[in-house]
Amino acid sequence: MSDKLIPVFPDEEYGGMKGYRKVLIALNGSKEVLEQGIKLARDEKTWITVVKVVQPFDGDLNLTGIKNLNDILDDGGSAAVREINKTAETEGALVKTRLEQGDVPQRIVEVAQEEKCDLIIMGSKKKKGILSRLFGDHVVEKVIDQAPCPVFVVGM
Repeated sequence: MSDKLIPVFPDEEYGGMKGYRKVLIALNGSKEVLEQGIKLARDEKTWITVVKVVQPFDGDLNLTGIKNLNDILDDGGSAAVREINKTAETEGALVKTRLEQGDVPQRIVEVAQEEKCDLIIMGSKKKKGILSRLFGDHVVEKVIDQAPCPVFVVGM
């Protein structure tokens, strides 16, 4: 097991983010990761940066029936940023939001380095089938391998 991985699936026994001052919450489409990350980090008055990485656009567009071209081009990223801000407001937290484009694990690691974060919080789906257990969550694994800081994995 990597010394950079904090393999915790939060429960009542876990007591916050002691010692961490700059936390990066990397979103993978689950609102649960954002809520859990904010709750854990907020208790320690930690600076919170939230990153959503979208895939780069590659190919032709079929624009028939499209009302909002920007939502198509940013892969729903703008809607995600609105949802992040809404959730942060509901949780009573101030967050810095970054919408990035590119290779997901690489951009998460780069944002963690740029923001000088000392912890990355991200989610991982609980594995059900044998194939899922064998192949795992490649994004989480790649971030753990390349991260400049520990990675806190929230089970979903």
